[in-house]
Amino acid sequence: MDYRVDNPMVKLGSPKYPDRVPRPVPDDGLARLLCSRMHHRTRVMILLASLGGLRVHEIAKFRGEDIDLARRVFYVHGKGGSRNMLPLHPLLAEAALTMPQRGWWFPSNTKRPGQHVHAKGVSDIIGQAMRRAGTPGTPHSLRHWFGTTLLDDGEDVRVVQTLLRHKSLATTAIYTKVPDARRHSAVDRLDPFRASRPRLVPVDGVAGLTG
Repeated sequence: MDYRVDNPMVKLGSPKYPDRVPRPVPDDGLARLLCSRMHHRTRVMILLASLGGLRVHEIAKFRGEDIDLARRVFYVHGKGGSRNMLPLHPLLAEAALTMPQRGWWFPSNTKRPGQHVHAKGVSDIIGQAMRRAGTPGTPHSLRHWFGTTLLDDGEDVRVVQTLLRHKSLATTAIYTKVPDARRHSAVDRLDPFRASRPRLVPVDGVAGLTG
């Protein structure tokens, strides 16, 4: 049997993967979730995800020492010992008054004394509450809601990047969804005959019409 000396696979390009699409919870779904009956600890988890933009593993490791009510900020611990300071939403500040000032906010059960709950435990708890409330999505959809709502309200994407703690602006673009209404409005404003339209030009310091 003869074998080729060259490798034909090197001529193949890298596979193309579709862009990830953010799936934030709908506004009415979040409102319905927060208005539903649930354990207080579950509600605080949901607030950390939707109003703090935290991931489930960050929620699991949250401590009372991570809150500074006087400065209205909280801290999120990242890789390599990094610590990010973020603004504290009023509803989170209110919730903090009901939580331990020191130690884990979400301690594990008696089988793991002194430890925090697992990230999967947080995901399961929030997910169950969402299903009971009829709120579509996953626990991470609450973080998506945080990012998309900030952008939809007119916040600068670079500000949203810092709040989501993304190193790359391209990553933030995945978490922020341009509303369909804004996309339609952008296309509707296109004018193929704008070259023949009157336009404003300065005349002795005063804008005037031309064309």
